Amino acid sequence: MGDPVDKSRTGGWLAAALIAGTELAERVGVMGVSTNMVTYLVGALHLSNAQSANIVTNFMGTLNLLAFLGGFVADAKLGRYRTIAASATVATIGLALLAASTAVPGMRPPPCAQADGGAAGGCAPASGRQMALLYLALYTIAVGAGGLKANVSGLGTDQFDGRDPREGRAEVFFFSRFYFLVSLGSLFATTVLVYVQDNVGRTWGYGVSAVVMALATAVFVAGSRRYRYRRPQGSPLTVIGRVLWAAWRNRKLPCPTDASELRGFSRAKVPHTDRLSFLDKAAILDVDLASEHPAVAAGPTLTEVEEVKMVVKLLPIWSTCILFWTVYSQMNTFTIEQASRMNRRVGGAGFVVPAGSMAVFLYLAILLFTSLNERLLVPLARRFTGRREGLASLQRVGTGLVLSTIAMVAAALVEKKRRDASGGAPISAFWLVPQFFLVGASEAFGYVGQLEFFIREAPERMKSMSTGLFLTTLSMGFYLSSALVAAVGAATGGAWVRDDLDDGRLDLFYWMLAVLGVFNFLGFLCFASRHEYKREAPAAAATAITRAVELTKQPEEEEDAVKVAVAVNMIDV
Repeated sequence: MGDPVDKSRTGGWLAAALIAGTELAERVGVMGVSTNMVTYLVGALHLSNAQSANIVTNFMGTLNLLAFLGGFVADAKLGRYRTIAASATVATIGLALLAASTAVPGMRPPPCAQADGGAAGGCAPASGRQMALLYLALYTIAVGAGGLKANVSGLGTDQFDGRDPREGRAEVFFFSRFYFLVSLGSLFATTVLVYVQDNVGRTWGYGVSAVVMALATAVFVAGSRRYRYRRPQGSPLTVIGRVLWAAWRNRKLPCPTDASELRGFSRAKVPHTDRLSFLDKAAILDVDLASEHPAVAAGPTLTEVEEVKMVVKLLPIWSTCILFWTVYSQMNTFTIEQASRMNRRVGGAGFVVPAGSMAVFLYLAILLFTSLNERLLVPLARRFTGRREGLASLQRVGTGLVLSTIAMVAAALVEKKRRDASGGAPISAFWLVPQFFLVGASEAFGYVGQLEFFIREAPERMKSMSTGLFLTTLSMGFYLSSALVAAVGAATGGAWVRDDLDDGRLDLFYWMLAVLGVFNFLGFLCFASRHEYKREAPAAAATAITRAVELTKQPEEEEDAVKVAVAVNMIDV
């Protein structure tokens, strides 16, 4: 790390694919666990629906919260490559532990027929010792997967030089292609792995996930010479803390009207902005104070102040993305329980679709929309917006929020229909397809938009931590789901969410999420309309201009014109 990049031997799509392979394997493992875990907790460990749903959402919430820690470690000390290698190894160990916990007979309670003589309600729940091993496995997976999620996309984008027109054009499509690839892992998990778990055995299902993760780790390490690396530049939290403390310390000093008077203006790598101007006080050099306290003279520079501004400007959008993942979490919990109580037979055949495999429609929607993105949606949107990426990242996020709200309306209507028919023949589980499809479509827009927004709008040195910040929206969304279930249970006396869904009113819970989604979208519109996208650093802009001029000297083919447009579009005008 630190040496000049040899573009002929490193980076590009091959390196990015090798890196993305670890995230694909992580998806195989994590989705193979989370999508079908609730049926294992209810059926094999004899836990309640609410408790099982909360175990899954808390696991996913912790996993994504740990991504913030993984991003911090990479930016501050280890770098993205070492953090990914270590995290992939930990995730493999966690998946192996989970497979072991299902293989050992003593780690499960006896079947209901053998508990208390088979009396009604005599299903013995899992003991504390049995749950301890399960939790150890789940949260070991969470530690490893969190470190992977925070760094894979960042290291992937490092394989493209956005200042180079050819590579910059490729980088435009990296996020959608990356998400298409990892969604294939989710599709494999919800079809093949769920079937293996339900029909062959949980041990085999989780064991396959562990093997896939181990193979992906080996492939990732084998491709080390092909990667481009960025040297860690120290703790980003230290920079943020220094700027906030200096701004508070200098709060009584007048802010210069001319930004050139701020510390480090001539060497600034980031252009000065007028937003959040109170933070500019962190870069004021008080000559009298500096003579008495030398540490003041070595305070934050204008570059560091602007980097902290970038992070602060992410927070309003961050807050509106949380509910999006609360909606998504329903697809792994209550919707799977709904499917288990519906008719899942295919036609007149005897094949019964596993309840967890109903999520396949979610991932088919993701694959459909990410496939259409590059060939249809981006070119079409480019004609209206003039942006090389078609829709701006926040436009993608907004589309995802709208679709997720509509999905909850569909979910409420279908649950009402299912509940009304509970006294007779169960309705087809394929009534759940619209809500799965809508949530999948919302994720295709929302996930890619959020990932792109948090990576591109963050300072370069904080890219991994910013990815971790994005993933904390998933964490908060899953935790919020657990909190809402608990709050609704307390407020309604358990009338909405019951162990027997037929006696509850899950449809009202979905209506509540839909109403919250409307208010959340209005808040998002308010914040998004005021957000200013990051401008290129002066050095990067100068490089883009120079490159554009060079390309216009010999415009031999149409491709040259495309290169010029890409180079010029790199500059924020």
